Amino acid sequence: MDNYTADNTASNDRVILHCDMNGFFASVELLDHPELRDVPMAVSGDPDSRHGIILAKNEIAKSYGVVTAETIWQAKKKCPDLRTVPPHHEKYRAYSKLINAVYLEYTDQVEPFSVDESWLDVTASRKLFGTGPEIADEIRRRIREKYDLTLSVGVSFNKIFAKMGSDYKKPDATTVITRDNFRDLLWPLDIGELFFVGGATAGKLRKFGIKTIGDLALSDRRMISDLLGKHGGEIHDYANGLDTTPVLLYSQRAKAKSVGHNVTFSRNLQGREDIKKAVMSLSSEVASRLRKKHMKAFGIKVDIKDTDLKVISRQTQISTPTNLTEVIAETSLSIIDSLWNPDRPIRMLSITGINLCDENQAQQLSLFASENVRMEQGEKVERAMDDIRAKFGSGAISFAGTMHRDF
Repeated sequence: MDNYTADNTASNDRVILHCDMNGFFASVELLDHPELRDVPMAVSGDPDSRHGIILAKNEIAKSYGVVTAETIWQAKKKCPDLRTVPPHHEKYRAYSKLINAVYLEYTDQVEPFSVDESWLDVTASRKLFGTGPEIADEIRRRIREKYDLTLSVGVSFNKIFAKMGSDYKKPDATTVITRDNFRDLLWPLDIGELFFVGGATAGKLRKFGIKTIGDLALSDRRMISDLLGKHGGEIHDYANGLDTTPVLLYSQRAKAKSVGHNVTFSRNLQGREDIKKAVMSLSSEVASRLRKKHMKAFGIKVDIKDTDLKVISRQTQISTPTNLTEVIAETSLSIIDSLWNPDRPIRMLSITGINLCDENQAQQLSLFASENVRMEQGEKVERAMDDIRAKFGSGAISFAGTMHRDF
């Protein structure tokens, strides 16, 4: 049964939907594995390569207490009969595009938040398609009939409450949060349930006796700002329904703020040569992704996880933005050399391009002509490699330093 109240929002209110696919990865996998529909199943990484984390689960597995991000062995302690399948991200991206195409039939203000979530501003669509809840229900019906997938939809007068509405009841439900009912629906919830309040922030607030969203809403805004800075004032506003953030046009979606790649290795890296090969491989992937997005990075960030699962992060800025493997690798190795003993084993390594800009953005040339020529030639070579990979597969060509890896 649909969970919503009458669409009694003020006529001058925006009408925002937040559409959240239910168990998206698992639901897509079940389309190809119908034999798993009536048993507990989950999408997970490969435990043999130390990626044994639950990425998504079906409702049956959820009923056993299986949760996203726990290890497979933890999940199987709760549910010994749990069946697991590997992820296929290319399929999820393909379905994401198909689903967003349905949303675009109702409005051009469609802003994807992730591969399985999008905001829609349907304020101007009501004369054509009906009230906010009616549009939400129609979208749910169409997605269910066309793709055999379900979603939950939040309908509200701002993005924050629409998002919280889509989380309020699952699966396959519509929840309306209005100016009249948000205090009754949301204020009793734990402070950690407020969108954009993470674990650390919730912990700080609880120490000051702020345990629910209502406690935060009724607290002194200046005190919260003093405690948490600018973010404190923002979440105080959110708790009171004071969010005016617009839904972006689908054609003007926010560009990526960073592009990275990480690997948890099948064996620990040890020694500088081992680390160098891994850095070259990761840097090549980051550079390729940057070029695909037509972007360059003004900075490089490195994350290292040791065998005790402790993570160290460092970043540095570079004078000229880049999307070249060699530059990213050299910068990353410089960061690693400054903070890590190469004889100390590494379990996971992540390299990320940060502070991104368009690749055609004006940039200062080097004073040395040979350096400019080297960069131009390097970019031509790597774009040629991109073309070869696109035609013959990602493994068709690689840098010598990344070949014959055993990690």
